[in-house]
Amino acid sequence: MAIYLPQTVEEEMIALDELTPREIVAELDKYVVGQHDAKRAVSIALRNRMRRQKLSPEMAEEVMPKNIIMMGPTGVGKTEIARRLAKLANSPFLKVEASKFTEVGYVGRDVESMIRDLIEIAIDMVREEKLEDVAEKAEMNAEERILDLLLPPTPAETTPAAQSTAQSNVTPISAVPPAATGDPITLLGDAPAAPSEASAARSREKLRQQLREGKLDERTVELDVREKNMPSFEIISNQGIEDMDVNFKDMLPSIFGQRTKKRKMKVSEAFDYLIAEEEQRLIDMDQVTKTALDRVEQSGIIFLDEIDKIAGRESGHGPDVSREGVQRDILPIVEGTTINTRYGMLRTDHILFIAAGAFHVSKPSDLIPELQGRFPIRVELKSLTVEDFIKILTEPKGSLTKQYIALLETEGLKLEFTPDALVEIATFAAKVNETTENIGARRLHTIMERVLDKVSFEAPDMKEKDVRIDSKYVHDTLADIVKDQDLSRYIL
Repeated sequence: MAIYLPQTVEEEMIALDELTPREIVAELDKYVVGQHDAKRAVSIALRNRMRRQKLSPEMAEEVMPKNIIMMGPTGVGKTEIARRLAKLANSPFLKVEASKFTEVGYVGRDVESMIRDLIEIAIDMVREEKLEDVAEKAEMNAEERILDLLLPPTPAETTPAAQSTAQSNVTPISAVPPAATGDPITLLGDAPAAPSEASAARSREKLRQQLREGKLDERTVELDVREKNMPSFEIISNQGIEDMDVNFKDMLPSIFGQRTKKRKMKVSEAFDYLIAEEEQRLIDMDQVTKTALDRVEQSGIIFLDEIDKIAGRESGHGPDVSREGVQRDILPIVEGTTINTRYGMLRTDHILFIAAGAFHVSKPSDLIPELQGRFPIRVELKSLTVEDFIKILTEPKGSLTKQYIALLETEGLKLEFTPDALVEIATFAAKVNETTENIGARRLHTIMERVLDKVSFEAPDMKEKDVRIDSKYVHDTLADIVKDQDLSRYIL
C-alpha cells in the first residue's frame, strides 16, 4: 500500500540551504573516511550553488560552476564523495567513464549522450517525487474502481462524481456478472427492487472495509488492461537513435491506438495495477519534463571518471590518435553549450563537472589547455593507511562490519569483531595493497569475504550461535595466503 509523504523534497531543500561548508563536510564524513581536501572542495562548490540562487538573475547568469579534478588511486573515495554530494543536494547525478567516448566520426558513444542520460535520470527523479504527491489520491481512486468492479452501481445509483469519472480519461473496466456479486434480482411485472441509496451506501462501505482488511484479496475480477507489445519495425538512419529528436514511446500509441485486452486477476493484483494506472493519469508529464530540465540546468552533477585515460596528446599513430579529439568534443559541453534532447533544448552552462583519475602515467597538464582551464579546482586524494582502513570498517553508517553482522543475524547468528581483529584485517589489507595492485578500500571486501568464508557457509547449520572473530582467527585464515605472493594475487 502506498504511503503519502507530503513536503519531502521541500524539507530536504530547506535543510540543504541551511548547511554550511563545514556541515556539508560533516555529512560526507558519515560515509567517506578521510580525504578532507576533496570534501572541502566539493562542499565549497555546493555552497556556491546555494549562494548563486540568491543572486539577481543577471549576476547569477554570469557565475559559472567551479569544476573539480580529483587525483588519486582507485578505491580511495572519489566516486563516493561525488555520489553522496549529489544525494545530499537532491541533484540529478550521472557517473560516466570518459574512456567510453570516441571522437566524432568513430564508432562509439558521442559525448552528448551523457547529457541525454542525465535528463533521463532527472525525469525519473521528478516523477518519483510527483508520485509521492499523488499517491494518496491514486490509491483512493483505485479503491473506488475496485469497488465498482465488485459491486457495480445501477444506473439509478450512479452519482455525478461517478459519471464524471466514467467520462474522464480512465481505462474502462468490466464488472463480473451480477450473479457473482450478489446483486438483487428484479422480478418481471413488479416495480424495480433496487435497494435504497442508504442501503447501497452501507453495502459499499462494508465492502470497502473488507477490501482494506485484505479479506477480498483472493476474489477474482475482470478488467481491461493495456497491451504492452508494440509492433516491431526497423529504423534505418545515418545518425544514432539518441540523436533523433523523436519520442517513439509516446508516438507509437497515437499511431497504432492504445489496444486493450480483458484479463482476469485477483483483487490484490488488480488494486496494484489500478493504482499504477491512476498515478500515470494524475501526473502531468509536461510539468515533470519542465521541472527536470530546469533541475539539470541549475543543479545537475556529472562525474567524469577515468579522465586520465584520455589525457594523452596525439602520438600520430595507433588508437591513441582520437584521445585529443575526445577532449575537444567534451570541451564545449563543460564550457557551456545547448544540447538537443527529445525533451527539448538543454543548456549545460551551470552543470557541475567533477572529473577523476588515478593519473599514474599522465598528469592534468597533459589535458588540452582549454579543458584544463575549465577545471580550476584540483585536489589530490591520498592512499589509505591502516588507520583509515580501521575507520572504514567501523565508522560509516553502513560499514562492512555492520553489514556482515546484520546479514548473519538473519541466520540467528551473533557475530562479534574484537578491536584487535579489525587491526589485523586492516593491516593485511594495507600489506596486500602494497605488494600487489593498490585497489584502496575495495581490498577490504576481498579480505572480509576470505575471513568470513567458513562462517557464512556454515551459518545455517551451526549450533553455536555466538561467533567471535579475534586477531588469532584472522591471522590463521590469512597468514598463509598473504605469505604466498602468487596465491595472494589470485585470492586477495
